Amino acid sequence: MHAIRTFVKNNWVGYLFLSPWLIGFVCLSAFPMGFSLYLAFTQYDMFSAPHWIGMNNFIEMFGDRKFIASLKVTAKYVLIGVPLQLSFALFIALVLNRGIGGLRIYRAVYYLPSLFGGSVAIALLWRQLFGAEGLVNRLLGSIGIEGMNWLSSPSTALYTLIILTIWQFGSSMVIFLAGLKQIPTDLYESARIDGAGRFKQFSNITAPLLTPIIFFNLVMHIISAFQAFTPAYIVSGGTGGPLNSTLFYTLYLYQQGFTHFLMGYASAMAWFLLLIIAFVTALMFLSSGKWVFYQE
Repeated sequence: MHAIRTFVKNNWVGYLFLSPWLIGFVCLSAFPMGFSLYLAFTQYDMFSAPHWIGMNNFIEMFGDRKFIASLKVTAKYVLIGVPLQLSFALFIALVLNRGIGGLRIYRAVYYLPSLFGGSVAIALLWRQLFGAEGLVNRLLGSIGIEGMNWLSSPSTALYTLIILTIWQFGSSMVIFLAGLKQIPTDLYESARIDGAGRFKQFSNITAPLLTPIIFFNLVMHIISAFQAFTPAYIVSGGTGGPLNSTLFYTLYLYQQGFTHFLMGYASAMAWFLLLIIAFVTALMFLSSGKWVFYQE
């Protein structure tokens, strides 16, 4: 205890400057997280005192058909959307890395969707684009193809949101481009002398040396995709329709907490989502030793 007191006494100025962050962390992060963990084991409707029910919320989840549906929709969104988004980002980064003129302008233009893509305004615009009278159907009609209401069909509604997430490729593209700039050019020169074409150069040089960047982008985008909310909420009008085809996990969590006022159940869902993300991330880190290559 004496050592701790001495340490605090000698460093009180540092703690004084850290106090705004510490207060914010405790009040805005640590306490809400701890309270939500407590609520996950209670029945709470925001109007009466929480009632302890133990593991009932977690048990109830797996008998909830809409909960299972939201898991399937979110998993499909992650498994399809994230690889396509990263593939498109890498393709654009490879094109821009070829030394074309106006690189800074192109880089800024391609990055803009990442800034605005998660906003309510873009989600509203997306709903108009894929509506029955939207621009997509008008373009199809101009070439003699009959359009459809993409957002009203269970078979296509989710894919419109996947297209939206692919469109938000700018941040990962910039990171890929930075990684490509770090690859020594003499490796490509040696490969060309040995007769390697572009495909072999990519598969034997670019891809292996980019695996740390690919791994980083993959982890970050998977975590972000699991937490996607705004596009599904705006495009479906908060219902997750049609037929639960856009019922993202976070959207169903929102419905339970702020529409039905089942805050205990919603808190349990939030912590279960944390466990899912932690499990998926842990698997990726465990498998990274087999495919992520570090030069040193």
